[in-house]
Amino acid sequence: MTLRFQWKVLAFLGAAMLAPLFSAAQAVPSRAPMCSACHGPNGNSQLKDVPSLAGQPKIFIENQLVLIREGMRDIAQMKGMLDNVPDSELTALAVYYASLPIAKPTAKRQAGLFARGETLSQEMRCGICHLPTYVGREQMPRLAGQREDYLLYTMRAMKANQAVGRDSIMIASLYGISDEDLQAISHYLSRLAN
Repeated sequence: MTLRFQWKVLAFLGAAMLAPLFSAAQAVPSRAPMCSACHGPNGNSQLKDVPSLAGQPKIFIENQLVLIREGMRDIAQMKGMLDNVPDSELTALAVYYASLPIAKPTAKRQAGLFARGETLSQEMRCGICHLPTYVGREQMPRLAGQREDYLLYTMRAMKANQAVGRDSIMIASLYGISDEDLQAISHYLSRLAN
């Protein structure tokens, strides 16, 4: 076998292995505009209480899409939107949004509130699951740079045990924390740029 032939074989095998990834990515645009209506252009939400999807871990996004599709996570605005959507399309959406950069926080920090949120996040050991930089991993969502109102809304729902289809560990983690502390944590995490 000549060196040139070996390179051609390697190039062919490399292209064959990457083809499924490109075909999955090509399927995304058909659903992405529908998602963008609420979750924002490039996955960065502009709407109150609606999360940004950009930069979230792929497995987290996939899991949430499956839970929503199967009716295990009830989001009124998304009712029926994922009915009968095959796993391959959900995976393509997850790959797409996970690859997008999260927008840099534009809201100003309130020094005291930010410092209080930082201290609380460390004391509550949020970084154990969400990583010390709060960028999330596997099925743990990214918290850094997420919308402040969405973080607060979600933590309030978890604390009240009204976040159906969510991680029950969070209910226990937020037990007994004041609303003022939830506001401080939301303020802090939303202004982190990683």
